[in-house]
Amino acid sequence: MKIAIAGATGFVGSRLVEQLQAQGHEVVIFTRSPQQASNRFGRAQIVGYSPLQSGAWQESISGCDAVVNLAGEPIAEKRWTPDHKRTILESRQIGTQKIVEAISQSSVKPSVLINASAIGYYGTSETSKFDETSPAGKDFLAEVCTAWETAAQAVTNTGTRLVILRMGIVLGENGGVLGKMLAPFSAFVGGPIGSGKQWFSWVHRDDVVKLIIQAITDPQMQGVYNATAPNPVTMEVFSQTLGSVMNRPSWLPVPNFALEALLGEGAIVVLQGQQVVPTHTLAQGFDFQYSTIKPALAAILGS
Repeated sequence: MKIAIAGATGFVGSRLVEQLQAQGHEVVIFTRSPQQASNRFGRAQIVGYSPLQSGAWQESISGCDAVVNLAGEPIAEKRWTPDHKRTILESRQIGTQKIVEAISQSSVKPSVLINASAIGYYGTSETSKFDETSPAGKDFLAEVCTAWETAAQAVTNTGTRLVILRMGIVLGENGGVLGKMLAPFSAFVGGPIGSGKQWFSWVHRDDVVKLIIQAITDPQMQGVYNATAPNPVTMEVFSQTLGSVMNRPSWLPVPNFALEALLGEGAIVVLQGQQVVPTHTLAQGFDFQYSTIKPALAAILGS
């Protein structure tokens, strides 16, 4: 197949490209850094683009069998100033609109668009459990995810099948949330972030990639699916399990004020959580390779 990917150089996208190329698929990568992508993915077709602008790059979508849109400004790496919040929103909403615009203009339209979203859609709660039928929350991230998904929904007017994946906290080697937590644990000063009672709805990166590939190839998949492992845990349990796998203690909590000083309002991403289960994903027959946290962490740290 010929598969176009936006966000290919990110934590999930880079592993997706590796898997697709290993399976013999042709990959078209949309990137703001063509030289960097070319050095990293030599066998892929590299297309330079400005994600928030229409342009010649959109012509490259015509003739592709599928489009995977993973692009978006990182959520929890900078303080949420008004300008940065606007960047977070526009990178997803307008970026997706431009992908859909390209599909609508294609002479040979892709059969499916796989569009990322996030479990931030549901808002935060220590007591509620959310699945794909749960309503949207009311905080900033819920508003971003709603706008993101609404932009993607427009592709159904073109006859292209749409799959939206609401991703949990993605765990894998060499990056992501786990990459930020390893250093303090290695130094014997690791521990839960915040109260420890907040839910941590996680997923192994390889399972996200596997789900994306299934969404590409299974014509029965349509609509919204939670890309989260079936067994979310609290932050306290996650930290204790990480310490156990690393043979390190988990005793020094990271206080709320420390993260709030660094990230401001963006600290909500890790200080508050939500218990999310993949009801629709499991009903579709998806088989998680990593459904519980300890084997997932053991596999990641073993690699």
